[in-house]
Amino acid sequence: MAKALLVIDVQNDFCEGGALACEGGANVAAKITSFLENSKSNYDYVIASRDWHTPADSNDGHFAAAGSEPDYVNTWPVHCVANTSGAEYHPNLDQRLIDIHIRKGQNANGYSIFDGIDENGETYPELIKRLKISHVDIVGIATDYCVRASALDSVAQNLTTRVITSLTAGVSPASVESAIDEMVDAGVTVIPTA
Repeated sequence: MAKALLVIDVQNDFCEGGALACEGGANVAAKITSFLENSKSNYDYVIASRDWHTPADSNDGHFAAAGSEPDYVNTWPVHCVANTSGAEYHPNLDQRLIDIHIRKGQNANGYSIFDGIDENGETYPELIKRLKISHVDIVGIATDYCVRASALDSVAQNLTTRVITSLTAGVSPASVESAIDEMVDAGVTVIPTA
């Protein structure tokens, strides 16, 4: 059985200066690159996801309606619109170390990598079945949203799942703490470093 590193949403819009910036995002991007330079051989696949929201669309209510304020729980400012600089990987993340690219959130919320498709249109659940992936380590942004959703879906699919918190950045300390508790309760192994 294969082991994968999932790099969740390390994108310009989720790092400093972006539409939905997480403090420490750019630093996490650099740390993931450094981690991969030293540890890529520990993984059969490195799979990276990106929010890839449809332009001029609410994306199933994910974007706050025009003229209304986002609640930052279920509705958000416009971010990671397909084919914009905000949707691109942060430059501190070395894309050459990524084997498979997943896009998620087309006309949808798309929190979890399980909602995504690869460049050939294969769904992520189909892909992990075909590649016989049984173990995943998860890093990226944001700990309390897309990392959390991807980890919960992974463990629900009976994958051995770890989240490496030193290689994540979150929206707020309180919601990160809550997300970690929820992940641990669901059977995710949460570790500070690999």
